[in-house]
Amino acid sequence: MPDAPKMHRVLITGAGGGIGRGLRETLRGVYPVLRLSDRIPIAPARREGAIEEIDQTELADMAAVEKMVAGCDGIIHLGGISGENSWEKILEGNIVGLYNTFEAARKAGVKRIVMATSNHAVGFYPRAQTIDHRVTVRPDSRYGVSKAFSEALASLYSDKHGIGFLCVRIGNFGDRPIDSRRLSIWVSPRDLTQLVRIGLEHPDVRYEIVYGVSGNQRSWYDNTNAYRLGYKPEDDSEPQAAQVLSAERGQAKNPIAEKYQGGTFCAQEYDAPSERR
Repeated sequence: MPDAPKMHRVLITGAGGGIGRGLRETLRGVYPVLRLSDRIPIAPARREGAIEEIDQTELADMAAVEKMVAGCDGIIHLGGISGENSWEKILEGNIVGLYNTFEAARKAGVKRIVMATSNHAVGFYPRAQTIDHRVTVRPDSRYGVSKAFSEALASLYSDKHGIGFLCVRIGNFGDRPIDSRRLSIWVSPRDLTQLVRIGLEHPDVRYEIVYGVSGNQRSWYDNTNAYRLGYKPEDDSEPQAAQVLSAERGQAKNPIAEKYQGGTFCAQEYDAPSERR
């Protein structure tokens, strides 16, 4: 069995977003140094003993990305566009920015990358079907396409350059599920933290795809691959189910969104807002 990689400095890209802020809290003290990067300013920690490095980087700028990655042992890549958008923005943030991050990581000798992919990479599977990590991608949006691309690029950089990747198809991150769809795809902060640590620390990770969901009874996913790596989710959406379903009773719902796992991403086309003149 290979040795577990030693993580001294861990970079979180997109650290100003909801998931990034959550991981900043749950990983504080787990690794000696957290480098927090986002395109928007991040406030320094006020807690004593928190060793954090604050960075502000545009992922489309390769020179800046190389500086961002320098000296890091592991990366938690959350940066880029976090939902459906125009192709131009998806291209810049989730294709070019992703490539820049992986290429800079290769040059810097980064050992591990936890890649935040998405349930939207496989969103056009019907809810009636349980799927595992081996299914063919069926993206439901431009955003989903970019996440399928991220998994393919991770595979290349793993096979050709030896970087260990855990691609986490995140469902919906939060303290609790807020609607019926999220009862199936919700992941709690502590469960996602567990998956991130597996990705950075497990000695056998080379290239793996897992689902970033808690142990939900209503899940559409066979997450056997995560369990094989030692994942033991502590949370389940079911205690919230009665309240969530009661709140939705009588609401009109789109039949396409209700049929497919990707929800409204499957039913709606993105229309960029018109510029004000």
